[in-house]
Amino acid sequence: MELSLIIPAFNEAQRIGPTLRRAHRFLAARPARFEILVVDDGSTDDTVALVTALAAELPGVRVLCSPANRGKGHAVRLGMRAAAGRIRLFSDADGSTPIDELDPLLQALAEGADVAIGSRYLAASRVTRPQPWFRRAWSRLANRVVQRVLLPGVADTHCGFKAFTAAAAERIFGACTVDGWSFDLEVLARTRALGFCILEVPVRWENDERSKARLRQLPREFRHVYRLRQQLRQAEKLAGR
Repeated sequence: MELSLIIPAFNEAQRIGPTLRRAHRFLAARPARFEILVVDDGSTDDTVALVTALAAELPGVRVLCSPANRGKGHAVRLGMRAAAGRIRLFSDADGSTPIDELDPLLQALAEGADVAIGSRYLAASRVTRPQPWFRRAWSRLANRVVQRVLLPGVADTHCGFKAFTAAAAERIFGACTVDGWSFDLEVLARTRALGFCILEVPVRWENDERSKARLRQLPREFRHVYRLRQQLRQAEKLAGR
């Protein structure tokens, strides 16, 4: 299996269908074998029924079900650990970063990166439909805090388009515990702590007005930043670094 595409989903019946069809069409046109794993995070709408019906139509698509809603981080972790691909990509259900942005990430991995992450904030990134100004403002504020405290040099920690080699994915996601929205921070922080190489890649991105990110999540995000920094520093001390 060359590529595993992991799509976390919670109540995504209204948007995941076109994303799945687009991804399957793109990957099926390529020679490499692939699988698409939709990890349902305890949805209460028709997400599971919809994906199950699509799986009967689209070879290589399957759905993994978590019985309770635990958060995006938990869903991505389940998918990464169940995947069989040599490369493991997770992408958001809204398809804000289209699947045809995959090749630059694969190129980054081929050049030696262990983890390649899509970015909305590099000079060559293409944002075709920007977020409202208030979302851009608090997103940039959060990123500045993250860069200063936890992940210096990473411009965009939360773009939902990240690719991992199988070896890196198994070690990174085996160490992760954050279930919720801040899981990206833990994934990238543990990637560095484990000595893996991250390469940030400019991608095309389009805002979906139905985004589930909320301003009220910001204080919790900051708490997770500082908690993760403390945990990683403690781990370094115990390792004698």
